[in-house]
Amino acid sequence: MSSASQSRPWDVHRLPSAEGSTVLVTGGNAGIGYFVAEQLATAGATVVLGSRDAVKADAAMTAIRSRVSGAQVRHLPLDLADLSSLRTAVDRLDVDRLDAVVYNAGVALDDGPRRRTGDGHELMFGTNHLGHFALTQPLAPLLSAAPAGRIVTVGSFAARSERLDPDDLQSARDYRPKRTYGRSKLAQMSFGFELDRRLRAAGSTVLSVVAHPGGALDPLTPSRPPVHVTTPGERLRALPAGLLVQGKDAGAWPVVRAVLDGEVAGGQLWGPRVFGLRGVPRREPVLPHMADPAVAARLWAASSELTGTDPRLGFR
Repeated sequence: MSSASQSRPWDVHRLPSAEGSTVLVTGGNAGIGYFVAEQLATAGATVVLGSRDAVKADAAMTAIRSRVSGAQVRHLPLDLADLSSLRTAVDRLDVDRLDAVVYNAGVALDDGPRRRTGDGHELMFGTNHLGHFALTQPLAPLLSAAPAGRIVTVGSFAARSERLDPDDLQSARDYRPKRTYGRSKLAQMSFGFELDRRLRAAGSTVLSVVAHPGGALDPLTPSRPPVHVTTPGERLRALPAGLLVQGKDAGAWPVVRAVLDGEVAGGQLWGPRVFGLRGVPRREPVLPHMADPAVAARLWAASSELTGTDPRLGFR
């Protein structure tokens, strides 16, 4: 979002000004999304927390305001599992333009039976991917109205080891919670890369960028009451893991850079520097299976049909 060239190395603790910009962060009330919102507010952006839980959103806004003097932050009721509600939610944004949206919200199930959204879609694929896919269409005019709008999709390190099955996108035949979660994040990333290809072909000024937090653990995350509290004992026990992974505050760094760095280009992937698991953000190579055009085309067509969305998503 910053048009200024980088005269110094990127510093996660000295972010460029985002004054005058508005950014929507889905799932900005907790986890990675909370720290993305906090850091963007620190840079001066007006941050909109997209969350279906008003109580958790209020807690997040309280935490941000306690740490960022004059923070401009507000809540947008948003339920990605309810596709019919998304256009109304965007209407409530009440802005003339949107400088960036961070597609961060997601559901992760570790066990239990296969669950479905109210629309009948598998819960993780339906929320993590289909919800964001459908949200793009009503957001398109607002992003196009910005001088250089950005869509930043938050993927996962888990997507490295997964592969999409275009004939079983919703894990109807092969449901294993952790695997289904990884595939839903891979679907998000595939969407992000394909979206940028289509934006470039349409001559759009909007960029689509993908970022991931690496390994981000709650016990290594600094406390942000009332959103999150890490006890000294939890942090001490987690210190050995800190050699390989990091807290969710640091996990937000690649996402924030993807939003703010004027040198970031569409179609790029950003993640932590050390083995893709921890450290300051860097550009990463895009693995072939994450941006396979043939798989992406099938995913796109299926997503459009499942959500009842124009495949052009409002971009011309």
